[in-house]
Amino acid sequence: MKVSVIIGSLSDSSIADKVVKKLKDFGIEVEVKVISAHRALKSLEKYVKESENESEVYIGIAGKAAHLSGVIAAITTRPVIGIPAKSSHLGGIEALLSTVEMPTGVPVATVAIGGGENAAILAAEILAVKYDDLREKLKDLRVEIKKTIDSTEYIYGNKY
Repeated sequence: MKVSVIIGSLSDSSIADKVVKKLKDFGIEVEVKVISAHRALKSLEKYVKESENESEVYIGIAGKAAHLSGVIAAITTRPVIGIPAKSSHLGGIEALLSTVEMPTGVPVATVAIGGGENAAILAAEILAVKYDDLREKLKDLRVEIKKTIDSTEYIYGNKY
């Protein structure tokens, strides 16, 4: 089981780091490439076509115009998850809209601006349809998340 993470530029590497860490926590093989949809379209197309026999899910991370995930989705029929990244001017809203507003027939599942961990979890959920051991790891994660909520309720329960 393998996920390919493609970032539009090195400035988005901090988000990619979160994705990679979470995917590795699940035991998922991950490959990261830096390929701009605008500046290296032919390289992107070549990589996606060559990797789609091994990669079961793609995650695209891009800011500003953020067409990367949509272009990946246009090249492959594998699931694509888009992570909009903050830019210097509009705080990532433009990237969010560019990533989420896809034409019918070319879907991109989109997470929150900078939502690297959620993208990794979503990729794991997609893969868990096929891999039972991954489904169990996701169940364990939900139990751990619930424990943090339960303990927060306990700590603050009498305060309000």
